Amino acid sequence: MDASTDAWFVEEVLPLERRLVRYLVHARQPASEIDDLRQEVFARVYEAAGVRRPSPAWPYVYKVARNLIVDRLRRAQVAPLVALTDPEMDPEGDEIPADRALSAKQDLTRLMAAIDALPDRCREVVRMRKLEGASQREVAERLGIAEHTVEKQVSKGLRRLAAALFGDPDLMEAADKSKERRVG
Repeated sequence: MDASTDAWFVEEVLPLERRLVRYLVHARQPASEIDDLRQEVFARVYEAAGVRRPSPAWPYVYKVARNLIVDRLRRAQVAPLVALTDPEMDPEGDEIPADRALSAKQDLTRLMAAIDALPDRCREVVRMRKLEGASQREVAERLGIAEHTVEKQVSKGLRRLAAALFGDPDLMEAADKSKERRVG
């Protein structure tokens, strides 16, 4: 970066450090991660300043911090799904009774079959949004489709999955009718 970016960062952003740390604490971020989060926010702000320097800086710093927290939460939500791959163990590592383990295996098998039965694009969108935790925008960009298409595909996929898992023909009918409305 150039000297003017460095000067802007020192004058406008670094003085916000205490305010940023207070925000991160208030947002209930683990104390052990505050320094890493602060550093990541500053790195992202500095990098973005090469393109555009927001004035005033605080709203932008706050937005970067909030987005970073949301990204971390989104990634954390993906982890419990991994636990489904071994239904004989609960998240604490204790063994689950055999009947519950069998039921969990059956549920997982039904879920995987329901996901596999989704139309190709719908399956890919649901996988990326719900299993990988990608944002709607990220999915749209990666697949080269509009964001509203991502939203509709997720909605359609979740209705179909719910119908398959809960045996609710009304949900499947609603998913099929939404398809008819688009075609007709």
